[in-house]
Amino acid sequence: MSTDTVQVLQSDGFNKSRWTQLPRDVLIGHQAILQLPDIIADIRPGRSVLIISGGTTREVAGNAVEDILKDSYDVKRFVAGKLDTTTLEACSQASMSTDFLIGVGGGRVIDCAKIVSYKQGKPFISVPTAASHDGIISGRATLPTEAGSVSVGAHPPIAVVADTGIISQAPHRLMASGCADVISNYTAILDWELAHRLRGEQISEYAIALSKMTAEILVKDANLIKPGQEEAAWIVVKALVSSGVSMAIAGSSRPASGGEHKFGHALERLIPGAALHGEACGIGSIMTMYLHGGDWREIRSSLARIGAPTTPKELNIPDEIVIEALLKARDIRPERYTILDMGLTRESAEHLVQMLYEA
Repeated sequence: MSTDTVQVLQSDGFNKSRWTQLPRDVLIGHQAILQLPDIIADIRPGRSVLIISGGTTREVAGNAVEDILKDSYDVKRFVAGKLDTTTLEACSQASMSTDFLIGVGGGRVIDCAKIVSYKQGKPFISVPTAASHDGIISGRATLPTEAGSVSVGAHPPIAVVADTGIISQAPHRLMASGCADVISNYTAILDWELAHRLRGEQISEYAIALSKMTAEILVKDANLIKPGQEEAAWIVVKALVSSGVSMAIAGSSRPASGGEHKFGHALERLIPGAALHGEACGIGSIMTMYLHGGDWREIRSSLARIGAPTTPKELNIPDEIVIEALLKARDIRPERYTILDMGLTRESAEHLVQMLYEA
């Protein structure tokens, strides 16, 4: 037998490929929730649905979604308390007989719908009631564990329906946190480029450009982000969607998650619940931008104008805890190289925290 026609090794030609998953429909705007039947009719996911909500978000929008769909679809409901394995198992059981899922709520509810739908291979629709982070559209979910929160792979929603009237009525702290999450893209990008230069990590220029543009728009419009304003919800949700798309293009959370996110996760482990995810990332971004030699004062002033915290004192977190979080950030996802993995000393960490209080 001749071996002339047998290819054992790959050719030296171009062989890159990447599967980018994005939502099929994204609807943002005033009373968008009323157009949910049109979205479902367009994507045709089936006739039976499980609506997942939280205790509060059920009253805010979950009941309204059920009223809109109940005459045309077989509707079941599930209330997700805390996000843990027990809740995920119960939600999986509840969704066994349904064709698709709708998550109506904040990060915990959306992540629950995202994980369950991914495990069961069923589509889900994201209906956020707050603009607190970019998980409303991304393909990754945050799962609390005994060792702290971990980011797990799932899939993005098949559709997003973001009603700016509902979102604008959520506590402003949530929207400010979402803004801080997006503004921290600045330092996430710098960390990614640093890893590229020092470790040869592959980057995506398209993902970087989109992520950076999203942060720049929020900084430019910081004065428009006011409590209770539907226009503010419009601006922030669009930014969160763009940030999520940048991650989909990259195939990872790299364009929106660097050292500031590692700091945020370390802080959550040390003092759970003291800061919202975006709040911690915003403060982390001020400090890591300083280490990168960038304009950290612009990030701080933008966060302040939006109403996001810029110091540990504003969150009633002792400075010493923040110093420990900076030093422990290197233990979070050690494979993700950032400016905080370059040998930060305790003395330097103490200086970073004191810098936050400078006039």
